[in-house]
Amino acid sequence: MTDAEVLRAFDGIRVWQQGGKRAVHKPLLILLTLGRLARGESPMVEFSDIDGPLTSLLTEFGPSSAARSRHYPFWHLRTDGLWELTGPDAILNRPPGATPTLTELRTGHVAGGLTPDIVAALRRRPELISAVARRIVEAHFPESLQQDVLEAVGLGAPSGPIAGAPGGPEGPTPRRDPSFRERVLRAYEYRCCVCSYDLRLGGQVVGLEAAHIRWFQAGGPDVEPNGLALCALHHKLFDLGGFKVLPETYVMIISQALVGSPEAKDKMLTYHGAGIILPQSRAYLPGADFLRWHDKEVFKWPGREL
Repeated sequence: MTDAEVLRAFDGIRVWQQGGKRAVHKPLLILLTLGRLARGESPMVEFSDIDGPLTSLLTEFGPSSAARSRHYPFWHLRTDGLWELTGPDAILNRPPGATPTLTELRTGHVAGGLTPDIVAALRRRPELISAVARRIVEAHFPESLQQDVLEAVGLGAPSGPIAGAPGGPEGPTPRRDPSFRERVLRAYEYRCCVCSYDLRLGGQVVGLEAAHIRWFQAGGPDVEPNGLALCALHHKLFDLGGFKVLPETYVMIISQALVGSPEAKDKMLTYHGAGIILPQSRAYLPGADFLRWHDKEVFKWPGREL
């Protein structure tokens, strides 16, 4: 396979589900598998051996309920043409929609992995592993989480682009509006809407970022109502689902999953039930639809009680 053919083989899993619903199961399983290949481990792995690491990834980087269906990608990736399974015929000969249970995958010692032609191409050019991984994280995760995801699967920093590599199935990756950051920061008067952080060094704003409420990767537009001015800490917590903002009241709810030392936890809990610092114009208020998307697709349920 050529480099371009390898990259195209993975592009099918870069597409989000209809309506911006997060589709993280297949991408995270593929990234976990790429990490194994990069370390020289066997290209095939039994579900029981990868179940724990995949559960951890889905719990940390997926919606609250993602880990419950962690066995789905292991079975359904076969239909994408880049994954194969080994195991008892009684399981493998089922229709694609007849997903085995967790118990059946474990007791049947069902193993899965990338197809031999893809494995051979990746081993021939190991830099392709990083190229594929970068395309996947950029398609499914915001910038604040991309490096964390790569490190969690053992891939570290991604490499540069592969010469002559094509774009996704619908053409080149959409470009962000470079003015989005400045417009959002100005809307919030250059301070974090959670903690009022506004450090500057000369004329430079330091550690203050424009966060997409509905992620750009999920079709979130580069408009002020889809942005929050957040310090680097609260941006990371927001993208991980550590807190959410309620529509209309703009009150913050902290996730019960957010834990730590009393000092660290108490600092964040002081914002529980408090309103964010609102932007200077009603036209910039966080959009209700964007906040509801974040609540459903990112926030780690359950939230703490008010």
